[in-house]
Amino acid sequence: MSFFKKLKDRMFRSSDKISDGLEALVAEDAGPEVAAPSVEVPVMPPPASAPAPAPQAAPKPGILGRLMGQSPDEVKREFDDAMLESLEELLIEADMGVDTALRVTANIAEGRMGKRVSANDIKRALADEVARIMEPVARPMPIYAKRPQVVLVVGVNGSGKTTTIGKLASQFKAAGKSVVIAAGDTFRAAAVEQLQVWGTRAGVPVLTAPEGSDPASLAFDAMTKAQESGADLLLIDTAGRLQNRADLMEELTKIVRVIRKKDPEAPHNTLLVLDATTGQNAVSQVEIFLKLADVSGLVMTKLDGTAKGGVLVALADKFGLPIHAIGVGEQIDDLAPFDPQDFAAALVGLDT
Repeated sequence: MSFFKKLKDRMFRSSDKISDGLEALVAEDAGPEVAAPSVEVPVMPPPASAPAPAPQAAPKPGILGRLMGQSPDEVKREFDDAMLESLEELLIEADMGVDTALRVTANIAEGRMGKRVSANDIKRALADEVARIMEPVARPMPIYAKRPQVVLVVGVNGSGKTTTIGKLASQFKAAGKSVVIAAGDTFRAAAVEQLQVWGTRAGVPVLTAPEGSDPASLAFDAMTKAQESGADLLLIDTAGRLQNRADLMEELTKIVRVIRKKDPEAPHNTLLVLDATTGQNAVSQVEIFLKLADVSGLVMTKLDGTAKGGVLVALADKFGLPIHAIGVGEQIDDLAPFDPQDFAAALVGLDT
């Protein structure tokens, strides 16, 4: 199964919310073309000797309609101020954010005000606008010649951070890279155990420390081992306890300070993992982690479990941070590089 098909199939909550909303929005005030009043007219039965009337063929769409794949009875309505306002509300409800929703709908309205449009017309226009916003941020995580390349992975607990590290390690290993994982969330035994499972599955060593140990000390030891073994990549998991930001900031700062004793340029990447189901809370998480750590790129997980996929558009529009990958499930191939065209089509329920 292609990742786009998987993305489209699993983003049904987001795509259904937007797609159904657009269908309802167009049908809401489509005019006489859609809902002409029916009048009952008594019909006299034909004489017994009269031949039965031949069935009439359904009217064919014009040549332009056939070229566009438009059905003859496609519902249309005039794009007016009321429709514009309803479209804005729909995108805000899909967690696209107020500023982004207003900007997107204004661009869609340009050149369409006063014209009759179908739901598919709006879907295509919306997909184009989403893809335009996402294109500049769709960039894979850069791989450097530096060995080891240190990747610090941050995010709140429950965001899918640990699983993402496991998937990245497995994918890099499959691509021929040697990888070391440091289980730096030393306060959560479950996170360590989960990484060990992924490490075994991928054939990647996972360095651990006793529960409650100093994460910076573990990171230092992991860096030493990665250098000695000539590893290409060192992935460092971190805690994500936002209840006390001062403690978390001190912990992250200490990790960076300690690994820079080994390499002044480390970490070479700082990935922020976000849970799509949190909707607009993801925006505040980016703001927080931009202050706590020098975030260089984003990974969005759990797009299969939410109707809030529009938040990724808001993040791209507001912060412009690279989006390296998105996840739509628990399997290893459920994390893939971010493709703006595929994402836009899946978000609005279009086929590519």
